[in-house]
Amino acid sequence: MAAAATMAAAARELVLRAGVSDMEEEEGPLGSGPGLQEPLQLGELDITSDEFILDEVDVHIQANLEDELVKEALKTGVDLRHYSKQVELELQQIEQKSIRDYIQESENIASLHNQITACDAVLERMEQMLGAFQSDLSSISSEIRTLQEQSGAMNIRLRNRQAVRGKLGELVDGLVVPSVLVTAILEAPVTEPRFLEQLQELDAKAAAVREQEARGTAACTDVRGVLDRLRVKAVTKIREFILQKIYSFRKPMTNYQIPQTALLKYRFFYQFLLGNERATAKEIRDEYVETLSKIYLSYYRSYLGRLMKVQYEEVAEKDDLMGVEDTAKKGFFSKPSLRSRNTIFTLGTRGSVISPTELEAPILVPHTAQRGEQRYPFEALFRSQHYALLDNSCLEYHFICEFFTVSGPAAHDLFHAVMGRTLTMTLKHLESYLADCYDAIAVFLCIHIVLRFRNIAAKRDVPALDRYWEQVLALLWPRFELILEMNVQSVRSTDPQRLGGLDTRPHYITRRYAEFSSALVSINQTIPNERTMQLLGQLQVEVENFVLRVAAEFSSRKEQLVFLINNYDMMLGVLMERAADDSKEVESFQQLLNARTQEFIEELLSPPFGGLVAFVKEAEALIERGQAERLRGEEARVTQLIRGFGSSWKTSVECLSQDVMRSFTNFRNGTSIIQGALTQLIQLYHRFHRVLSQPQLRALPARAELINIHHLMVELKKHKPNF
Repeated sequence: MAAAATMAAAARELVLRAGVSDMEEEEGPLGSGPGLQEPLQLGELDITSDEFILDEVDVHIQANLEDELVKEALKTGVDLRHYSKQVELELQQIEQKSIRDYIQESENIASLHNQITACDAVLERMEQMLGAFQSDLSSISSEIRTLQEQSGAMNIRLRNRQAVRGKLGELVDGLVVPSVLVTAILEAPVTEPRFLEQLQELDAKAAAVREQEARGTAACTDVRGVLDRLRVKAVTKIREFILQKIYSFRKPMTNYQIPQTALLKYRFFYQFLLGNERATAKEIRDEYVETLSKIYLSYYRSYLGRLMKVQYEEVAEKDDLMGVEDTAKKGFFSKPSLRSRNTIFTLGTRGSVISPTELEAPILVPHTAQRGEQRYPFEALFRSQHYALLDNSCLEYHFICEFFTVSGPAAHDLFHAVMGRTLTMTLKHLESYLADCYDAIAVFLCIHIVLRFRNIAAKRDVPALDRYWEQVLALLWPRFELILEMNVQSVRSTDPQRLGGLDTRPHYITRRYAEFSSALVSINQTIPNERTMQLLGQLQVEVENFVLRVAAEFSSRKEQLVFLINNYDMMLGVLMERAADDSKEVESFQQLLNARTQEFIEELLSPPFGGLVAFVKEAEALIERGQAERLRGEEARVTQLIRGFGSSWKTSVECLSQDVMRSFTNFRNGTSIIQGALTQLIQLYHRFHRVLSQPQLRALPARAELINIHHLMVELKKHKPNF
């Protein structure tokens, strides 16, 4: 590329020089003439120069030899000298022609040269202008950097000033006391909303001033006096208002929950006192505690006194125990003279007191009950008393937490300061009543009432009563266990011979046990307690032993069995009616009843069919031992058994049925026993048939007198009573 550029430059120089030479020739007479023209400078094209290198000539020669025309000329045998001259002549002609073309375009070339020169001048001026612009831009860039630095510094100063202005504004706003605040605190009644709003503003300003004083802000001294006077005025008005509300509790027949609800709207008043005048806040709290403590104590003492007046007049005494003889006492177990009378062994409708609907029913109103001559068992009075206590305690606890802004142990302490005297009085009253209480069902119902009320208190998020519930249970459980143990001991020490005339019907002591046990089991199923089941197990053992002792007083085994079956059946029926079918008591008495029933059926069949039973057992034993040949000597006995059964079985079955129906008070049980006896008789006679089918007795003539089994079954069904 560099060589080509050089050759192009040399060609342009040659053309220009050729044009100048022609011009000089034309101007010959006026110029210096042809003899004065300068030699043509060919530069790299000058082959006459000393710088021409022969090595390069060899290279060019080699390159020319490879030219197609040269190769063709060499092949055809052309004379190279002649050909060279011809080529040189042609080149000269072309050169001259080219020179003439350049001369013809000399004006255009000169014009081009002038334009190029003018362009160079313009470009030079533009270069100067751009240089000036560059220097100006450099100075402007430095100015911009300076301005940026100044702008950053101004922004920092602006932010600092804004921060100072915000802090200073907050400080000023917190310290300045507006006239609206002063007017509201001094003139507005405490019940108006604007007083509460401005009181909150005053509390915020007082807190702000205290904070600034701690930081050493001198401006606080300018507003301290104003704020103190406003604080004293607000404290005075709030104190008078709250004390008036508290004093209103003391008015007779006042529903104190209404002023309590009103105080909750102004709970911020106490918060203001607590933060600005603790002495006044303590005075108000102490006054509230003293007032409400007396009110609750007076209310519950009066309510308890009036409530106990509507209790049943006839209550259980220390002699009203399960094992006490019915003929040895008067009053409680005698025929009741009142239409509705509390009992100590029968649950009846008393269990409804722990049902969800009755548990949280409205409390009893004593004077209304007295006007209607209504009487209630102790557990109903206990439920009413403690539901009122629970309801009021929950409301009081939540009021204390909200109004006095306390929680946790502080709330518990304040609650017990208000309700402690009332709770203590209630515990003492309960302890005094339980000292002479012998109604185990009532005490057990009270235990379950407490357990349910404890759950309700937990759902209402009132843990302050937990300790009280534990104290109540600590009084009820030992008393319940003591009464139950007294009943166990009374049954254990009962002498059957002192019970007077005995019969085979269910005994009143076992009936008492059945009612009592089913009552406790049905109550205990709701919230099971293992200790209760253990005590009932002890009582059951003593009752079973008592039944056996009484049965031993009968002379005949049949009467003993009738007595046992009647008592077991009665106890089982009561338990199944009121307790779960899978309870331990039901299972135990069911086994005893089944065993004694089977023994009674055997005892029942023994007189009319004893010989038949004995022979069948002996014969089956001989057959089992392989001594069936010994049956040949029993033909006379077998004949007598066959004829005796055929002649007397109907009469015997009829007498049997009548005897069973007379012996058992429960007709269903009697029917079941008759059905079992007839079934066993059929099985016995079927076994007798199998014995007679043995080869040793098969030829016995009396076999023809045997009664057909199916005929016997049809006949026996006629004697089955239907109820």
